[in-house]
Amino acid sequence: MIDTSHGVVIGTFMAYFAIMLIVGVVAYRRSNNFSDYVLGGRTLGPFATALSSGASEMSGWLLIAMPGAAFLTGMSSFWIAAGLLAGTLLNWLIVARRLRVYSFIANNALTIPEYLAERFQDRTLVLRLISAIFIIIFYLFYTSSGLVAGGKLLNTVFGMDYSLAVLAGALAVISYTFFGGYLAVSWTDVIQGMMMFLTLVIVPVVAIYELGGVGEAFSAAEGAKAGVLNGLRDASTGEWLTWTAVVSSLAWGLGYFGQPHSLARFAGINDARNIPMARWIAVIWTAVGLVGALLIGILGNAYFPDGLGDHERIFMFMIDIMFNPLVAGVLLTTVLAAVMSTADSQLLICSSTIADDIYKAVFRQSASQKELVMVGRVAVLGVSSVAVMLALNPDSNVLGLVSYAWAGFGAAFGPALIASLFWPRMNQWGALAGVVMGGLTVIIWGQLSGGIYDLYEIVPAFLFSALAIVFVTLVTPRPNEDVGRQFQSMLEEIQ
Repeated sequence: MIDTSHGVVIGTFMAYFAIMLIVGVVAYRRSNNFSDYVLGGRTLGPFATALSSGASEMSGWLLIAMPGAAFLTGMSSFWIAAGLLAGTLLNWLIVARRLRVYSFIANNALTIPEYLAERFQDRTLVLRLISAIFIIIFYLFYTSSGLVAGGKLLNTVFGMDYSLAVLAGALAVISYTFFGGYLAVSWTDVIQGMMMFLTLVIVPVVAIYELGGVGEAFSAAEGAKAGVLNGLRDASTGEWLTWTAVVSSLAWGLGYFGQPHSLARFAGINDARNIPMARWIAVIWTAVGLVGALLIGILGNAYFPDGLGDHERIFMFMIDIMFNPLVAGVLLTTVLAAVMSTADSQLLICSSTIADDIYKAVFRQSASQKELVMVGRVAVLGVSSVAVMLALNPDSNVLGLVSYAWAGFGAAFGPALIASLFWPRMNQWGALAGVVMGGLTVIIWGQLSGGIYDLYEIVPAFLFSALAIVFVTLVTPRPNEDVGRQFQSMLEEIQ
């Protein structure tokens, strides 16, 4: 348990909770209809869009799983960071601007399943429902990863029972997401994103200073764990990285193209012409965050040369021994902010999917805006309840849960979304084949191990999804390609 002398850390956490609740109440008063609740009425500027996107994408795993992986395996974790940074840039370059325009033209689609259905004029509801089902399945695992991270934080800081810690973290996230919707999630994500950025700069800089400078700091880390600075060896085993390990790490970048909570930020920006500015803010934020997380993990070996029972707690223990209780309380709150910044986005996407793509599309097409908002709020409670049950296992691994969900979204929706934005010939059956093939491949591949099956499941799943889209599209009837050309012409008009 971390020292919480004088109740300073407790007071800092309680103050943070209060601020988030206030933001939720303010956002509640600004959310007048379902569009406001789901996308904030498409009113966020580039700065808020970029920071909320980065914070929701990186989540608690940037402060828990990433430093933990670097602490355990050393510089070989660089390949994951490289893949993520490349994925961030490419997603903003390839997807962001077109999705903002296309989702608006597609009958102001508020969710990814609705966008796909409108883009391909699918009136059977099959594509929309299948997409919604995959979103709910993978978000249950993704949201539970955030709750696991929050549980580890509160357990480490306060010595709180792990199960109680998970419930406390879930209650905090549910409260403002339930009331405020997209605006509450985005506004709080901006605050959380700024906190994460500062913390990921401050902690490694102070660590390097305390260890005597850059050269001395890295020497101390290398002395504590041989090979920690070698990007081609796993420092925990001393073995050379295999090609599957390097490819699997770089392939994390593919996941960006299909993350619904990230794509919602593209659709919710106030003007597609603000995308370039938001892009560079997001890329710089991501680059600094990833470098900071790597440095924290690597330098942590100098502070804890004998290792830790749970390597994913390295960031929290470093803060405890490096700073006084007041500063430590503020910095530890950043971990909570990181956890909440993604869990809230995930709950919102799940609730909007259930309300719009299942409840309204299947059961109540005449549902009012007020009714949809209420269904969305009830869905927040339902989804979070299941996620809490999945998170109650204290042996859960944050990186493992995130990697599975990340692959699921990236493979199920990434190829289909990219193709929908660039290929007028694509039809609804190709999109359906891509979603199903990508999602099922992740689920099946993830259960296998050994040899080629050690390859991160997003690699084969992304490839099979793309192939399925092309094959099924070409062997089924041509769509109305005028629709695709309309999207393209609208995009050209604003460029």
